[in-house]
Amino acid sequence: MLEAGPLDAKVLSVFDFDGTLTHHDSFVPFLKFAFGWRKFSHRMLKLTVPGARFLIRRLSRDELKAQLIRTFMTGVEKAWVQQKAEEYCLAYWPKLMRPAGLQSVADEVKSGAVVTLCSASPALVLQPFADRLGIKLIGTELEVVDGVLTGKLTGNNCRCENKVLRLEAVYGDLGEYRLRAWGDTRGDRELLAAAQDAHFRHFHAKKKRKQLR
Repeated sequence: MLEAGPLDAKVLSVFDFDGTLTHHDSFVPFLKFAFGWRKFSHRMLKLTVPGARFLIRRLSRDELKAQLIRTFMTGVEKAWVQQKAEEYCLAYWPKLMRPAGLQSVADEVKSGAVVTLCSASPALVLQPFADRLGIKLIGTELEVVDGVLTGKLTGNNCRCENKVLRLEAVYGDLGEYRLRAWGDTRGDRELLAAAQDAHFRHFHAKKKRKQLR
């Protein structure tokens, strides 16, 4: 855990997105929404073997994520994804977002804190959600060449230690802030450990608020 920082330190409030502010993962449902059931199902079949290898721990989560991105996003126009992300946000906001999470974000914004999402999901998909929340966004970046996605990531998947590294790249020395953080999975462990005020599964039902392992 970081030291508390200067007495007059600015508050930096960081929210994970999937499972923390939402009821469940948002990216795979987005792919189904954007590509339609037939294309989605066909492309998911290509991930059967990688998925099996992940389950027996022969493939890492980051490697599986890279294959998912490559399978769905190679050769897709950035503008098309942005448009689909806007439509997805509009259509799924009421059923996807946790009301208590939305209120917490609003409270942090009202308090004058610097508020940001920090998520492993592609920033390109989450931007409409961040815009609607009125906060900043740090997410996994997809490589774009001449307006077209290459199917590769720019940098690392934004989870685990990479969440802290990305925050430092954007905001500088985190010791200069009073860091507050909300997360719900192993991928948020380093972020929560770096915060003076950490909240694990804060918006979940009480029976699901187990200690982070």
